[in-house]
Amino acid sequence: MSTDQQSAELPMWALGDYHAFAKETVWGLGPELVAACEISAGDRVLDVAAGTGNVAIRAAEAGATVVASDLTTANFAAGRREARERGVELEWVEADAQSLPFGDGEFDVVTSCLGAIFAPEHQAVADELVRVCRPGGTIGMINFTPEGLAGRLFGTFERHAPSPPGSLPPTMWGSEDHVRELFGGRVATLDLMRREYVETATSPRDYLDLFTRTFGPTIALRAMLGDEPAHLAAFDEEFLQFATSASSGPPDGPAAYRYEYLLVVAETSR
Repeated sequence: MSTDQQSAELPMWALGDYHAFAKETVWGLGPELVAACEISAGDRVLDVAAGTGNVAIRAAEAGATVVASDLTTANFAAGRREARERGVELEWVEADAQSLPFGDGEFDVVTSCLGAIFAPEHQAVADELVRVCRPGGTIGMINFTPEGLAGRLFGTFERHAPSPPGSLPPTMWGSEDHVRELFGGRVATLDLMRREYVETATSPRDYLDLFTRTFGPTIALRAMLGDEPAHLAAFDEEFLQFATSASSGPPDGPAAYRYEYLLVVAETSR
């Protein structure tokens, strides 16, 4: 990642209140990835693009020695508070998923839950996940699928703030063929399972409000459109239409959003 790309990413993910957003949406996925990777006492674990510790804190609760790494260090304070409240300790390290500051084979388990998928250079991320995992170790990921609801959500963002030319969409990490290509012959086993989780809100408008208040990319996009009131209004309207049409909840009840993801569990070659 170039310096310009880093400086563009850092403020976006630091905006809002990512911990509040995660607790309302994806927080339940952390224990699932820990269980899928069979993390236990004695394991040395690296969580990549850890955010505020969704997976990392749960791995520490399982008895592992854990490093939580992320490029956006502004979110570490909330992660440290959460860890203290849960009575666990772990190390927090600034790190780019595309160039991890760790030695070859340093970890028994390397994880990432809806985090490393947002780095633009997918192959570089895969290379690093494999490099820092010991031979015979485990790599575990949870990745949004392109066909699932996240594809529609990110499409809404893309129509109003297109990604830089050549960058790959994060949902490609949810394509089985793409994951197989990225890891190539460097893993001995590769288990790929499609699953769903549900996000809820009291109404579609409240779902829009959650993103507007807490989710950095939404806040950054709306700030970018601040000098274009008509464009900003169009984005808000399209997001509300998405939140309304995508809900699988009852018409007069709470909104429910079923997101499909790909659970990836690989054993690195010995």
